[in-house]
Amino acid sequence: MNTPKLWNKDFLIISVENFFVYFTFYLLISIMAVYASDRFNASPSVAGLSAGIFILGAILGRLYTGSSIERVGPKKMLYVAFAFYLTITLFYFLVNSLTLLLILRMLHGATFGMASTATASISAEIIPNERRGEGTSYYALSMTLASAIGPFIGMFVTQHAHFNVNFIACAVSLGVSLIIAFPLKVPQVASTNSKPANTQGFDLNGFIEPRAVPIGIITSLTCFCFSSILSFIAAYTKEINLIEVGSFFFIFYSAAILVSRPFVGRWFDRKGENFVVYPAFLLFTVALVILGQAQQGFTVLLAGVLAGIGYGNLFSSAQALAVKVSPQHRKALATSTFFILVDLGAGIGPFLLGFLIPTLGYRGMYLSMAFVVFAIIILYYFLHGSKTSKIRENRGDGSPGLTDFRVYGSMETEVIDNAKKSKRKE
Repeated sequence: MNTPKLWNKDFLIISVENFFVYFTFYLLISIMAVYASDRFNASPSVAGLSAGIFILGAILGRLYTGSSIERVGPKKMLYVAFAFYLTITLFYFLVNSLTLLLILRMLHGATFGMASTATASISAEIIPNERRGEGTSYYALSMTLASAIGPFIGMFVTQHAHFNVNFIACAVSLGVSLIIAFPLKVPQVASTNSKPANTQGFDLNGFIEPRAVPIGIITSLTCFCFSSILSFIAAYTKEINLIEVGSFFFIFYSAAILVSRPFVGRWFDRKGENFVVYPAFLLFTVALVILGQAQQGFTVLLAGVLAGIGYGNLFSSAQALAVKVSPQHRKALATSTFFILVDLGAGIGPFLLGFLIPTLGYRGMYLSMAFVVFAIIILYYFLHGSKTSKIRENRGDGSPGLTDFRVYGSMETEVIDNAKKSKRKE
């Protein structure tokens, strides 16, 4: 059997587009609290609000894009999203008050939500279903690179040049993105027009893909736990006198993802998602335990490596699953639903965890998050993991996982029911 081609012009273009989307996001979010404090004398809580309000805007942008991309067209939506993303970025040069900054951050979050949902939806159409796990893993590396390069450039520029240089870097990268998108070709997927013509009023199915919700909830809770690292690793390593080592945490984290993700993607396709997800959850749990007990620089870096292999691959696997269990014509909504739930977990996490730190301390917080991740393993089993084994048993052919089913847009329960009917006929 011939394996569908993954690496082609369109896959490379959409991966680069996604890199620039997240490069701008990570660069600005890494410096925004400092910018708000230095430029407008903002308090720490108000400076932190600039991140939270950005997430709110991102959710609104994803809701709109997920429900409209099929009607507008994925490539046209990509152009519109990047044009607005670039325009809002240019407005940073004109901000002259804290109120305007917060309004701009919310609008910028909305355009980020539009752009990131558009790139993810197009990648879902370009990646062959038979190589869903592998392709999503490679595609998600663009986010990993952005998470390492964006903050590095942002903090370096902030230390050695004017803040506006950061805005120039973001504007240039988004301008380049608009240009390189022209040769991109997106496969056309026919709509089933499943929504009744006489439907009136608000229809949640027009904004959310229900079949992507279970894996989205699991990922949201996992992102909630990861936000304990993303938001507080600097303060924690400073408290335990390992601040210099702590600055290398995400370098080791990103390197671990870069090395492991290609292998993990192939295992996802060939052996099934459970073969990847359960070990990844366990590694993330161990990473949090090690981080909570860290006494030396080596243990902090080891936690970074294990978090990269664990959480980093959990995220890409969950993104692939959200698309795979959803109907073919609703991939865009599935992607939007997945990232909305991800944003909720990542956005609420720092706020709620901030209340735990005075009581538990940083070490106690990380250990408690390890228990939460372990509990999520059980939730995953009931919401998804146990269903994949049932499908395999009903098929009776020993094939690994869902990727080889060739059933597009079908629920897992429908596959099971069809298998049972076939057995009755036999």
